[in-house]
Amino acid sequence: MERVKVDNKRILFNLLPAHVAQHFLMSNPRNMVGVMFASIPNFNDFYIELDGNNMGVECLRLLNEIIADFDELMDKDFYKDLEKIKTIGSTYMAAVGLAPTAGTRAKKSISCHLSALADFAIEMFDVLDEINYQSYNDFVLRVGINVGPVVAGVIGARRPQYDIWGNTVNVASRMDSTGVQGRIQVTEDVHRLLRKCPYHFVCRGKVSVKGKGEMLTYFLEGRTDGSGSQPRSLSLGQKMCPYGRGGLQARRPPLGPAAGPLVGAGLPQQPAAQFLPPAAAGKEA
Repeated sequence: MERVKVDNKRILFNLLPAHVAQHFLMSNPRNMVGVMFASIPNFNDFYIELDGNNMGVECLRLLNEIIADFDELMDKDFYKDLEKIKTIGSTYMAAVGLAPTAGTRAKKSISCHLSALADFAIEMFDVLDEINYQSYNDFVLRVGINVGPVVAGVIGARRPQYDIWGNTVNVASRMDSTGVQGRIQVTEDVHRLLRKCPYHFVCRGKVSVKGKGEMLTYFLEGRTDGSGSQPRSLSLGQKMCPYGRGGLQARRPPLGPAAGPLVGAGLPQQPAAQFLPPAAAGKEA
């Protein structure tokens, strides 16, 4: 019996985050959690079921490669406090601040955790740029981030799944869906917590959000070096061009009928993603 308990505990800790496994099937409120939704809105244009791509399977293999690369990015030690929640189609959902903290550490962790989530979102663009370079695609990322209280727990008796709920999650999702391709849209609360950190924000203005009315939002443009320059700015040009990264491995051969079993083989060239004009950015925050 003791051996069975040990085996069950090992399986549980492999399936779930450690702090979740400790409170399995318990709902745990968390006061300040950063929530991110990152979607690839033009993936549906890329996905097509043809005999040449094994009825869409090759397209899904490329999506799996993208998601796996995002997972690998999260394995970095700097992002150890982030938790991947789930993927919904081509949307990647993650959160930070779910692990219990108390006292001074909790106060310090709010902005630090949110900063880690912001950096993760910025690096996701680099990851997707590299995949675009290697596969001759033009996928674009659209990210939304919010912060606030959530309820976290595990639901289901069969295939139990860890998830988070609450208004904070809903608004984070809206930050993604009402956002602009190639940009990171954040709420006023996120901007307030990160404005003293080395980030460059641009005020977008008020956006109509379902269930919330008009909300003031900001675009997170990238990191600064503290002197006003933007060495890691997320410019539209960087995200629209799939060849912007240096030091990449040799590019894959062009996709086509003779390219073999590569993902997307035989698929038609997709049109470039559409972006809002720079005027939509508004004034700097």
